Amino acid sequence: MIEVQNITKRYGRTTAVDDVSFRVERGEILGFLGPNGAGKTTTMRILTGYMPPTEGRATVAGYDVFTHPIEAKQRTGYLPETPPLYPDMTVREYLDFVARIKGVPSRERRDRVTSAMQRTHVADMASRHCSKLSKGYRQRVGLAQAIIHNPEVLILDEPTAGLDPKQIIETRELIRGLAGDHTIVLSTHILPEVAQTCQRVVIINRGRVVAIDTPEGLTSRLQGAATLYVQVDAPGVDATETLQGLPGVSRVALSDQRDGVRGYEVESARETDIRREIARAVVSRGWGLLELRPMRMSLEEIFLQVTTEETPEEAVSEQRP
Repeated sequence: MIEVQNITKRYGRTTAVDDVSFRVERGEILGFLGPNGAGKTTTMRILTGYMPPTEGRATVAGYDVFTHPIEAKQRTGYLPETPPLYPDMTVREYLDFVARIKGVPSRERRDRVTSAMQRTHVADMASRHCSKLSKGYRQRVGLAQAIIHNPEVLILDEPTAGLDPKQIIETRELIRGLAGDHTIVLSTHILPEVAQTCQRVVIINRGRVVAIDTPEGLTSRLQGAATLYVQVDAPGVDATETLQGLPGVSRVALSDQRDGVRGYEVESARETDIRREIARAVVSRGWGLLELRPMRMSLEEIFLQVTTEETPEEAVSEQRP
């Protein structure tokens, strides 16, 4: 549905985006992550036809965003970081105006405006001028204008910026609900946003893609070993030696302890499942096995690891041209 092929954007001697390629499949939600200045917004602007690339090409729903810009834009809804509201219009007037300029047929316009307001939870502000809206409501009205013409593709730049916790949950649910009918690229600095909303992640650093995978796939490939958390109730006993002696165990480290209960991190090769051996060893000694679960790298740890590489070529990458 979206295909980015070897996009490069230069400003004089400065390269903002450097040979970026990725695909987004129909109905997928793709998270686009990177530190400030990594090239996320530049890539979003190229995808929406706001600016041309120096090299490469991008297509949306099969249309090149620069050789067929009208066709591509008709199929794209865009929420920039700062929502493009007109302060002297009410919310309903503004959304009706957006529906008209986006070519929504007049017989459908009223229903589309009402539906967009209901889906983004701004119907109670229909008669309020945009200049009088809080930041959170402005963000939601911006999302309403992005979906009002029912586009195949949604490109959302920081869609929950400025929202309170309840609004953030509602917006995440809305975005997840749009998947399937819409293909979504979500650019954000908020890592839990990606973990809770997106099916795949693109991480960009210094203008280059350094990782593309599912959050689970990134964890598996970067961690290199399987790690289990084992909590043992055995007052006065250190189970480190016992756990270390089990077949397949490569490392054991004491993680925490309180009131006779100790927690251990137990590492093994990724393809080796040692849970039965651990459970058998603990229970056979009369100790209490309170917890046995896999430990995974957090998205924050993954993000830091792939964006602090000295050279992007050494970072984890699964390019999909």
